[in-house]
Amino acid sequence: MAQRGGSARPPLTDARRILILAPHPDDETVACGIAARRARTEGARIAVLYLTTGVPLPEILWSWQRPRYTKLVARRRAEALAAAALLDIEPVGFLDIASRRLSVQLDDALAAVERAAVQSAAGQLWVPAFEGAHQDHDAANALAARFRGRLAVWEFAAYNKADGRARSNRFADARGGVIELRLSREEVALKRRVLRLYASQRINLAHIGLAEEAYRPLPRHDYAQPPHPGPLFRERFQWVPLRHPRIDFTRSAEIYRTLGRWSAGGGLDTAAAAEG
Repeated sequence: MAQRGGSARPPLTDARRILILAPHPDDETVACGIAARRARTEGARIAVLYLTTGVPLPEILWSWQRPRYTKLVARRRAEALAAAALLDIEPVGFLDIASRRLSVQLDDALAAVERAAVQSAAGQLWVPAFEGAHQDHDAANALAARFRGRLAVWEFAAYNKADGRARSNRFADARGGVIELRLSREEVALKRRVLRLYASQRINLAHIGLAEEAYRPLPRHDYAQPPHPGPLFRERFQWVPLRHPRIDFTRSAEIYRTLGRWSAGGGLDTAAAAEG
């Protein structure tokens, strides 16, 4: 049963120092922008580590985009800095990992999170949910699970397709005591304003709702399996015959095999890493 969170102080803001793991620049806003703003208003210090550039490898982009790869990455970072300033949170790093490559660079990301956690003196870790929204979201969630014994780890609903239709900021199930934050009119306006700063992602962010955010203590997910039955959000356009750069055609079986092995303490799947 979901608990409702209005203006009352939600329990996750008890920590004075919080580290957000953003798989891409914009995920800190999509998943937990207003939760972070509330925590900041109550005196918490909020740091954010961006785990990927948010831009796929150059060879995946359209041919005319490839010479502009460095500028595309710089634009995503500039947008993130502007968003962080408006939310009053502190960026502590941008990893040089391309979008859709986090699952095969988790060892490097783990070392970076370790450093960021120490630098920010984090007492809590926030991360997007394990829900099939994007393979980097699920990889980031598996990464956060490594810190469960040291920090309080909370996952935030971003978006999923668990019931056959796209929905944002709502979990596919109620495991672990979901807490929902109802956004005030002023908070809706703020979140809309911050999302608009990510002008490069206008199309990708069009489905994001503004009425609520939802979070829960990180459950013990099985990272070797997809998060829910049926097509995942990230798979919804894989039927398209054209290799469009916005569509992730990586097989889910490959992604969850890699995440499962890494989460169980094994090494990364070097074959999967080589395939990309």
